[in-house]
Amino acid sequence: MNLWVDADACPVVIKEILFRAAERTQTEMTLVANQSISVPPSRYIKTQRVSSGFDVADNEIVKQVQSGDLVITSDIPLASEVIDKGALALSPRGELFTSENIKARLNMRDFLETMRSSGIQSGGPPPLNQSDRQAFANHLDRLLRTQ
Repeated sequence: MNLWVDADACPVVIKEILFRAAERTQTEMTLVANQSISVPPSRYIKTQRVSSGFDVADNEIVKQVQSGDLVITSDIPLASEVIDKGALALSPRGELFTSENIKARLNMRDFLETMRSSGIQSGGPPPLNQSDRQAFANHLDRLLRTQ
């Protein structure tokens, strides 16, 4: 299993959890972003910088991900694409996206996008809290133990 991180939008605290987990489990991890990302020195952690543009990092992850890999993202369309390729997708809040729940998540995302484009303010997600970080770390550990 390789870890892929949609790093442009990934919270720093989640990256720190990922850095420790990659080292502890000796799992290859690639952070894909359109900007420079600071990472600790490690033989397991690398970055891949892509050009700026809409979904450029997402498209690169989809291109390289393999069945059985794990992608860390809050991007629902990206999660759907990697699931279609047989990979796993985990949100920074600890929600595992699956073939059983991704279609409903896509539908809700599209509905909210339609509402926002019609002028209705829906607000964003709440800030990441301690229970979100704990849920993420616990789910990540379970997934890495099964590799």
